[in-house]
Amino acid sequence: MDLFEFAASQQEQQPKSPQERYAELCDTVRRNNELYYAQAQPEISDAEYDALYREIEDIEREHPEFITPESPTQRVGNDLSEGFRKVTHPAPMQSIDDIFEHKPESGEPDAELVEFYQRLGNSLGQDAPLVTVEPKIDGCAVTLLYRKGRLAYAATRGDGRTGDDITANVRTIRSVPFTLPAGAPELLEVRGEIYMPSADFDALNAERDADGLPAFANPRNATAGTIKLLDAEEVARRPLRFLAHGIGVYEGAPLRTTADFTGLLDRMGIPRNQPVIYAATLEECRAAVQQVNVLRRELGYGTDGAVIKLDAFALRESLGSTARAPRWAAAFKYLPEQKETVLRGISIQVGRTGVLTPVAELEPVQLSGTTVSRATLHNQDEIERKDIRIGDTVLMEKSGEIIPAVVHVVKEKRPADAVPYSLYDAVGGVCPSCGAPIAQEEGQVAWRCTNFTCPAQAAMRTTYFCRREALDIENLGGTVAEALVNRGYITTPLDLFTLTVEQLGALNLGTDDEPRRFGEKNAAKALAALENARTLPLERWLTAFGIPTIGTVTARTCAKYHRNLAELAGGDFLPLLVQLEDGVERYNSLNPKARANKGSDKEELLAQQAGLKEQLDTAAAPYSARGYVALEADGANKLKFTNPLGAASTRKLLAYFNSSAGQTVLSTLTGMGINPASAGFIENMNNQAEGPLSGKTFVLTGALSRPRPEFEKLIAAAGGKATGSVTKNTTYLVAGEGGGSKRDKAAKLGIPVIGEEELIAMLEGGAV
Repeated sequence: MDLFEFAASQQEQQPKSPQERYAELCDTVRRNNELYYAQAQPEISDAEYDALYREIEDIEREHPEFITPESPTQRVGNDLSEGFRKVTHPAPMQSIDDIFEHKPESGEPDAELVEFYQRLGNSLGQDAPLVTVEPKIDGCAVTLLYRKGRLAYAATRGDGRTGDDITANVRTIRSVPFTLPAGAPELLEVRGEIYMPSADFDALNAERDADGLPAFANPRNATAGTIKLLDAEEVARRPLRFLAHGIGVYEGAPLRTTADFTGLLDRMGIPRNQPVIYAATLEECRAAVQQVNVLRRELGYGTDGAVIKLDAFALRESLGSTARAPRWAAAFKYLPEQKETVLRGISIQVGRTGVLTPVAELEPVQLSGTTVSRATLHNQDEIERKDIRIGDTVLMEKSGEIIPAVVHVVKEKRPADAVPYSLYDAVGGVCPSCGAPIAQEEGQVAWRCTNFTCPAQAAMRTTYFCRREALDIENLGGTVAEALVNRGYITTPLDLFTLTVEQLGALNLGTDDEPRRFGEKNAAKALAALENARTLPLERWLTAFGIPTIGTVTARTCAKYHRNLAELAGGDFLPLLVQLEDGVERYNSLNPKARANKGSDKEELLAQQAGLKEQLDTAAAPYSARGYVALEADGANKLKFTNPLGAASTRKLLAYFNSSAGQTVLSTLTGMGINPASAGFIENMNNQAEGPLSGKTFVLTGALSRPRPEFEKLIAAAGGKATGSVTKNTTYLVAGEGGGSKRDKAAKLGIPVIGEEELIAMLEGGAV
């Protein structure tokens, strides 16, 4: 079924009065607005949403009496989230009205574009107003406010009047300048889009598939989920970009036209949306829109239309806005290039962590200029959600014009003998590569091979092991890793350390008929990198192991609490964290208030809590004294425990080191004389050393000029203590840009908030 027949077919299936249908559509669109903007978890495609929204507009034209201030057409989508400080926009952040391309058989494909351009001219009393045409970026709307050339804050659109302060997250985007060059305006508010390049999105989803995590639906979905993370360091790991396309409040030299604005952005070093095409007539506007449709496929990020704007700012002001959108601009939405094809089969790929990923094998179909014959289905849950079966006719499109994806199944064309697909049954419960049993971990959507030495995992694990963020072993990833595994040189990444120059140099990267040698020069470089890897710090090795959920940030945090790998793997800190997690959960479940209506005896519950608290305090004491952990009262008869490594990561690490695979790795490294040491170990977070910060406890938050571990080491060396959460015992909160929740808690507890300049002064013996 074509997506633009979606709304009509729904109405045919459930005939209702116009008012009933209107109410139903409004409820559906509001729900999907919540999923799309606030939760970043859309359930329907953009085209399906557009069809629903267009039907609302059609009904409103026939029945304007149905419209209320709460109608979706009268409101901007709301992306406000808990956990962020709120920002009131100095000028409203509006949405933009859509106009749609139609199928040729229904008339002129760009009839709505023609109507919009002519309406602009009629409103201005001009036959041919000058407009600009540029790509419509499929990202998340944000605003950057600069005062006196410095970034004051960055915020989401929110509800149009109030947005979430995401400054700390935006400061991780390298293309966004924190300070502007000389000549910057006194006040400059830049509106634009944060987005994720399509290739990076594909790589991110592949990594999530490998870790057994749910895949993001599209690049916009991934971007929205990323900018709403409360951990700026985690945001920094995601490949976000920013492009400016509009202006809010402004105090500076007059800006009269688009060229004035784009020239200002270029002088200030703020990246902007390109190309911007000028059109002085209707025909030029139509041609520019089609030109953007061709060019956007080379941009490398998601676009779904072209934005048409009046060029002259004075004319924009004269036309003004509706409650939702400006009258001087519109977004021409291209028909999504979608085609039906038949799903001939589902193959299974085994990733670096043993995750089995289902891949749709399709009847080849031309889509956005390329032949598509395969598309990832991510996991069993995704297959069940879309009810995908072998033999189905499926509707395909390219996410961001690059990544092929199954939109939905065309159910009316389903073969009578098509049955629900079970990945487990399809592979007979064993890994298709090595024959070992597969298992589905509790709380995860992925099926995983249980054999660490599985050949299919070896090449992927080796590539991951060698990447820059891990052990940075030059030339041994990708095709080289595959050749090493396929030709029997290695079965695990650690086998790399047994290779010789002669072996590596003679490695055939081609076929037996057309051999291609790796070469001695490349082999020598690789072996030198392997030798260097022996001395790399613990955090790099933890990343290289490829343990699910253990990325560079968690690895670095973990290394703060352990001298070396042997202490981490054989020590009692990880088991203690699990014990405290479980104990606090049990303690809070005994809360008399929670049990008040369940017939439990209050005195008995309090006694159980007291006994459990004593056990937890005793177990935690050695590490509480060092400042590694803290059990805090969190309201009446409740405890709070903040795991410095995160609950999921702690259990993953512990499971890895207790597994036979983990034990094999540890013994192999011991045999090679490798015991990676921590580069960021802080023996005593409470720091008994004397110094200018003795007796003081600091919490760091927001975006700082150096990585947090550097400041933590400086604080420790000066006799102070750095912890992760604000409590009544905190002396100072050191805040960069952002850090909303910790700022709020500090204010509530009366904890002074200082900047990094004040901290540096204290480190040098000064006072605040």
